[in-house]
Amino acid sequence: MRRAGLLDFQLSTFHFPFLLLCALCALCILCVRFFFFRLSTFNFRLSTIRGLEYRLMTTSPIKFGTSGWRGLIADDFTFANVRLAVTAIAEHVKAKAKEPTILVGYDTRFYSEEFSQLAVGILQHHGIRTLLCETFTPTPAVAFEIMRRKLDGAINFTASHNPAQYHGLKFSSADAGPALPEVTKDIEARVAKMIEKDGPFPMSPASASHGKRPVGEKVNLRENYLKRLEELVDFETLRKAKPSLVVDALHGCGAGYLDRTLTDHGVTVQTMRAERDCLFDGTGPDVSEENLAPLRNAVVDSKATAGLATDGDADRFGIVDRDGTWIQPNLILALVYDYLVETRKWKMPAARSVATTQMIDAVAKLHGQTVHQTPVGFKYIGQLIREDKIALGGEESAGLTIRGHIPEKDGILACLLVAEMIAARGASIGEQVRATYKKLGREFWPVRENLHLSDEQKANAVKRVAVDASTLAGRKVISIDRTDGAKFVFEDGSWMLLRLSGTEPLLRLYVEAESAAASAKLTREASQWVLQN
Repeated sequence: MRRAGLLDFQLSTFHFPFLLLCALCALCILCVRFFFFRLSTFNFRLSTIRGLEYRLMTTSPIKFGTSGWRGLIADDFTFANVRLAVTAIAEHVKAKAKEPTILVGYDTRFYSEEFSQLAVGILQHHGIRTLLCETFTPTPAVAFEIMRRKLDGAINFTASHNPAQYHGLKFSSADAGPALPEVTKDIEARVAKMIEKDGPFPMSPASASHGKRPVGEKVNLRENYLKRLEELVDFETLRKAKPSLVVDALHGCGAGYLDRTLTDHGVTVQTMRAERDCLFDGTGPDVSEENLAPLRNAVVDSKATAGLATDGDADRFGIVDRDGTWIQPNLILALVYDYLVETRKWKMPAARSVATTQMIDAVAKLHGQTVHQTPVGFKYIGQLIREDKIALGGEESAGLTIRGHIPEKDGILACLLVAEMIAARGASIGEQVRATYKKLGREFWPVRENLHLSDEQKANAVKRVAVDASTLAGRKVISIDRTDGAKFVFEDGSWMLLRLSGTEPLLRLYVEAESAAASAKLTREASQWVLQN
């Protein structure tokens, strides 16, 4: 026993300095990791050059873009970061109202329910009444419920059209629209203060309550939202025309909404991709031409009148004509605006983002109206809807809303209005586009290219567009617009716009000219110009 005790003492005296050294090393590693975390939370702004701002994409800060905060699941979008974001939102809301009520919604993505439950717990911990959607719910339905109940806002867990590896958080204020920059900046500032004070990993309220799952009121928004659509859409005209439609939910929240309301009003509908799939067929729930290839095939095979699609959270629309042609959202916006002015007798302006087709301007001029141009981001159009200044507001990325409705994109309503327009005019979308070109006296061929560039190439592009050049890519420039990015308008009426995406690590190039060939040529020349050293 004495020998064992002596051996124990020798081992302990030998290990003590070693263990102390290990502890000090571990502490140093934690300090270094925290330093790099703090360093990565800085918003690296390499340059801000007259309308085109370039930032390095960082992994740790919570940064709201044009439509909420989005990040890669388990990398940027983590439980720790969600706690930070929701806690900051809770503090912001409590600063605005004494007894606020917040709606919590979510889409069909991976772990949506768990993130939503976490948000409910944090909000309740801060004394905020919560209403939790009992199932996946479209963004436009969330926005309408804010208006209907006069709520203090909503937290909606969705990454909208982004690929499956992304998740996101949209915060809507009491006005039911996407939070404006002054709101998101306040939220970001509160996150920064929390990190500075308590570090990057705040304790979950669930941990403080011994792991009990937070329970709040649950709500289903479908019936009230669908009733609102009945007030906005002429279903009688649609029913009488007896169209045959294919509805593609892209495994998103539009399932059970768009198909359901059409069926309820006697319209023949074939529904596809209505079940939940967190991988979205491996492509993502974007209403792009590529993603809607299955819809195109279904329309052609069934000889349907048209194909209607909504993205992951049903705030964007996708349209396929009866011959299988995917229709540019830009063209749909111009057609629907023209249709509303004629049928609703809304002699009012329209609103579009700086990246959206100027075909809308031509339609407005035809009706003796004007157009409000906004930066990219539907929050700016939402303000004009709230002020009842426009008949229609839209963005080239397939976002649309109309007078008297929500200050938010509504892909379900957009699809219904397109179906109504086809029924009322008795013509396909392609036929209507050609007829409108004839009325306007010219054609519009918008193109958008996503340029995947290195950080160095992006920085170089920013420097190039900073110059107020009189010529660009061999073309005479007659005006430069820096509302959002840099838009160059040329002598022949064509234009190009360069801007950094607010939702993805991309440089977006937009062009528009009078023919498909001219737009393709301008796209090639503009891309080459961007890539020049």
